[in-house]
Amino acid sequence: MPKTILIIGGGLAGLAAGCYAQMNGYQSEIFERHHLPGGLCTAWERRGYVFDGCLQYLFGSGSGQPYHQLWQELGAVQARPMINHTELIRVRDPHGDTLTVHCDPDRLAAHMKEISPTDARVIDELCDGIRRFQSFDLSLMQRKPKSLMTPHDWANMGRAMLPYVAPLARWGMISARDFARRCKDPFFRMAIPHMFGWPDIPMLVGMSLLAYMQNGNAGFPSGGSLAFARAIEQRYLALGGRIHYRAMVERILVEDAPGGGRKAVGVRLYSDEEHRADYVVSAADGRATIFDMLGGEFAGRALRRRYAGQLPLHTQVQISLGVNRDLSAEPHWVTYLLRQPITIAGEDRHELSVKHYSFDPTLAPPGKAVLAAILTTQYRFWQRIYGNKLYDTEQDQVSGIIIEHLEKLFPGLRNQIEVIDEATPLSYERYTGNWQGSSCGWLLTKQTMPMMVLGMAKTLPGLRNFYMAGQWVEPGGSAPIVAMSGRNVVQLICHADGRPFITTTPQAATVTASSAPVEREAVSL
Repeated sequence: MPKTILIIGGGLAGLAAGCYAQMNGYQSEIFERHHLPGGLCTAWERRGYVFDGCLQYLFGSGSGQPYHQLWQELGAVQARPMINHTELIRVRDPHGDTLTVHCDPDRLAAHMKEISPTDARVIDELCDGIRRFQSFDLSLMQRKPKSLMTPHDWANMGRAMLPYVAPLARWGMISARDFARRCKDPFFRMAIPHMFGWPDIPMLVGMSLLAYMQNGNAGFPSGGSLAFARAIEQRYLALGGRIHYRAMVERILVEDAPGGGRKAVGVRLYSDEEHRADYVVSAADGRATIFDMLGGEFAGRALRRRYAGQLPLHTQVQISLGVNRDLSAEPHWVTYLLRQPITIAGEDRHELSVKHYSFDPTLAPPGKAVLAAILTTQYRFWQRIYGNKLYDTEQDQVSGIIIEHLEKLFPGLRNQIEVIDEATPLSYERYTGNWQGSSCGWLLTKQTMPMMVLGMAKTLPGLRNFYMAGQWVEPGGSAPIVAMSGRNVVQLICHADGRPFITTTPQAATVTASSAPVEREAVSL
């Protein structure tokens, strides 16, 4: 009989753990609280429009590039078109001055020097860094769990990373906000903090993103996030795995282990069902796993400090619009710096970031488009009014303010809106279980960067046969990193059982959702 693994959570980390478990001869089952795969890697349909809630770009989209083999093993990229952009974002001030963040470092340098010749030295440093990271393999640090690395592995990784040690050290601890302060041009000082998405992002991450986009290795997967997650679900089912949807885990079952200590032996669902196995992997919310499902029994001082609210999270409001308008000629992502701040959800906003998805025709009816405005927000603001009429009223007010400003940018848009959809941190929390509706676990900043570089433990002290995967043990929570996390967990299990770790690669998708052995209710998005 094959050994068994129970996996809590059907997001990318859980699906990846399941796939690699099946590849290595284990019999696995996934328990997912929602009725869809993907967790945060999701989308939802409204009257023919698909509102994407996750992927903006995918590291590993390019053949032969870092992380691509991972997605091939998971069956996610076979025959899937990738849409590559030549620019990441534009940042525009009220006077019309615009910073276009070209992916090509030569083009970016020329553009920025045209705006501010006096900042030529700083601009050259930025673009030289992007060029350097074009040849850097970010996946080097995750191909094998650090606890399993041999002296030979360390030596090989050291040789591969040696040319990048200085730029990694330099740019890993400088945020976009910090870098902007080095510029003399006042527009750059306002615009550069927004050039990679959020002001506290380490420059290393933003520069690597542009480098990979220029390499054709950070494209948008056609069909969007949910279609991407479904492909991995189908790969898992084809490998013989089983998924239980609408199956929420209440407790992780723990017993005394022979020879002392404790071990995980299964899970108990809220339906009172109990399932037992040789190993338990939680790819679910970290706080719920440690303090609810395990009752805090294995949470030491360091873990308690981590979850005490001191580390940064990213919570957001997403206002999505389906509009009867062709936006394909417009830049796909623009952050507008506002002349006067606007108050939204209790906070003054000095910028408005707007995306459209007309570059992927599968996400809207012909000639129409999806527009999305995403704003950071405070979880507590929405929690205080949840369950009250004020919650719906506030969502409507946020949408109204956004639409009012979009009407100024796209005259006539108000009358072309066919669908309005609002998602708050409470929406993310309700559908994924993520603590405070966090959309990426620990937000990647200078503060959390060392946690990513040094790695985080995927086990808990004193608990055998239990592992954690996903964004709560991988700061930043990006798609390839959490999928690699699921892969790493199975490597650890294989090592514990003294068996080699094996991977296989399918040539194409082999299962359709309608024929797969999956417990799912037919619920429309």
